[in-house]
Parts: sequence; C-alpha cells; structure tokens
Amino acid sequence: MKTLRQILAGKSGQLATVAPDQPVFHALRVMSDANVGAVLVLDGEKLVGIFSERDYARKVILYGKASKETPVRAIMSDKVLYVTPEQTVDECMAIMTEKHFRHLPVLEDGKVIGIVSIGDVVKEMICAQQFIIEQMEKYITG
Repeated sequence: MKTLRQILAGKSGQLATVAPDQPVFHALRVMSDANVGAVLVLDGEKLVGIFSERDYARKVILYGKASKETPVRAIMSDKVLYVTPEQTVDECMAIMTEKHFRHLPVLEDGKVIGIVSIGDVVKEMICAQQFIIEQMEKYITG
C-alpha cells in the first residue's frame, strides 16, 4: 500500500491556504479557484485550522453571518487532526472514516507539506484493488 508521501508526489497544483484573519469570502474564492473543498488556515507557516465547505454551510449560512465580514478564524475548525507522509493510505482511510473527515493535512517535522482528500484516498484504493484483480486473473489464467 502506498504512503501519503507517494500520493502527494502524484498530485499537481499549489496547496490552497488562507490566513486566519482573511474574510470567509476570500477563502471561498481560493477554494473555487483551486477547485477544492477545503483550505488549510496558516498563520505564517503554522497550521492553525482548516476551513471547508461544510464549515461554511454549517457556521455561516445557517447562522446568517456575512461571508465578506466574517474572518476565517471565527468559523474554521481549529482542532485539526493531521497525518504524516509515512502513513499509509489504509491508515488515512481509517482515520477519515472514523472521524468523518473529508480532508487531512499532511505534516512533516511540524510543517505542512500537503493535504489529502477522501477522493485521493478512494482513488488510490481503487487502483490498488484493480492491480490485485489483474494479478489474480493472470495467475488463474496462467
């Protein structure tokens, strides 16, 4: 099974991040431009939170807050569970399933090196299963 470092190596694009004091509207724009469902919230290089579409739906829209006036800090998830690059896709899937997370930051030596989504993890699991099936078919058919 692949490690998260291997998954990150296959991803393209820049990491989508925002600062905690930026308005929610800016975070939404960054997410839209990057075509992602969550952004990491960094204070300098330090991970201080994660902001997702779910946070927006549950903490802004439902409470009638204004996204151009509300800072990301006010509604981000600030207790961020993270994974390391040496963890496997299986370990990541277990965490995501148990905690109902769709995104997990990847940290190495306390620094953010990427983010994995449930889509990244599922894609890799499907590829691994397809490989096993192909190998079994080759074995059976000689």
